[in-house]
Amino acid sequence: MSNLGPTELIIILVIVIILFGVGRLSRIGGELGTAIREFRRGLAGEDESLGSEETAEEEKKSNE
Repeated sequence: MSNLGPTELIIILVIVIILFGVGRLSRIGGELGTAIREFRRGLAGEDESLGSEETAEEEKKSNE
């Protein structure tokens, strides 16, 4: 597999802009950013809920 240099990347970028248009690319980028942000929030929320479940179990054990 060959390495892509700066010239090849610029050519690919120009072709993508011609095919999709600047407006559609910015919308796709925004949607991708939103999806990544929501994914990270979901992971953080899952960690928080696991921590609270473990804390609740520990409290039950200490009360007994």
